[in-house]
Amino acid sequence: MHPELFSIGDFTVHTYGFMIMVGALLGFWYAARSFKRDFGVSPDQTQSLALLIILAAFVGGKLFFYFEDPGFYFSSVKNLTKNMGRGFVFYGSLIFAIPTMIWYMRKIKIPVWPGLDHMAITACIVHGMGRMGCFFAGCCYGVPTENFFGVTFTHEHSRAPLNEPLHPTQLYSGGMLFLILLFLWKFRRYKKFDGQLFLLYVTIYAIGRGVIEIYRGDEARGYIIDGVLSHSQFISIFMIIGVLVVYFRLKKKGKLTEVN
Repeated sequence: MHPELFSIGDFTVHTYGFMIMVGALLGFWYAARSFKRDFGVSPDQTQSLALLIILAAFVGGKLFFYFEDPGFYFSSVKNLTKNMGRGFVFYGSLIFAIPTMIWYMRKIKIPVWPGLDHMAITACIVHGMGRMGCFFAGCCYGVPTENFFGVTFTHEHSRAPLNEPLHPTQLYSGGMLFLILLFLWKFRRYKKFDGQLFLLYVTIYAIGRGVIEIYRGDEARGYIIDGVLSHSQFISIFMIIGVLVVYFRLKKKGKLTEVN
């Protein structure tokens, strides 16, 4: 759509980066307020947590991106370092961010499961805004469609194929994330145990992502089974299995603390 927000001389503000920044600021604002209110955590500690998550998300997202074509990326240092600011896999970011959050929460003595519930809402804010950025940049585009809601990208710097109606899978993902956010926000008063919001977030997102992948058109992301099962669908299945394993292990050990 509009990959470049504005330019001043040779300086260009890209819409994708701007949306990521807005999402990060909103996510930090929510996390700082809720962590201080519920756990007495200082803004400085929340800032440290945010920086650690950003670092872990960068490393994990980039590493999983490399694994989509390891033969190419690991063949030379040049291929590894080329376009370091582009090409990330959200699941890689999430998988690396989760243990980072747990480690730091334990370090500053935040109860882990209630803390992860707050982080589920934070993740929806940041990720949802990021998907809006994807739409403006044209990345993560969908397959061609003749339906009325198809979106045609025309900007020369767009990463999507130009002048062809495509499924706006970026908007599907962003809309899904904001709906998950609304659901978690409403459901938080009725949750039965600490950690329920986080487990619901991972499960609903994994299911939704698996469906949206059907309409994704950037085939460079790769498949586990060509044309049938994409990398993200494969990871989605394991994320759902992981949630079920965690839930039943906690239930068996009696660690699903009831919320009054």
